[in-house]
Amino acid sequence: MAVVALNKENFKETIENNNFIIVDFWAPWCDPCVAFTPTFEAAAAKHPDIVFGMVNTETDPEIGEYFEVNQIPGILVIREQAGIHAQVGEIGAPALDAIIQWARDFDMTEVRAYYEQEAQKAN
Repeated sequence: MAVVALNKENFKETIENNNFIIVDFWAPWCDPCVAFTPTFEAAAAKHPDIVFGMVNTETDPEIGEYFEVNQIPGILVIREQAGIHAQVGEIGAPALDAIIQWARDFDMTEVRAYYEQEAQKAN
């Protein structure tokens, strides 16, 4: 699957309509960010069941601010609308592969229970 450009128009919809998303926070002036793009794109090609999206923090700073992204490059792993892992700084393909495998194996039971309890409190 191709990498999706995420912005304030499509970010929320993408998160709500997909169970597994990996977001790359980047900016065009950030050399390590630009250098990471081919690694991110290769991972997207290897894992077509995961949505890989990139947020340009220059054009859509609100998204980065919402997630308190203070340093780039950075990735955020989201499963079932919950952020389960954040990684800041340069990483290579082996580290990204390890993060993806960890996220695939992550047991969402406690996360689901938490959100279920919160929903019950709200009602």
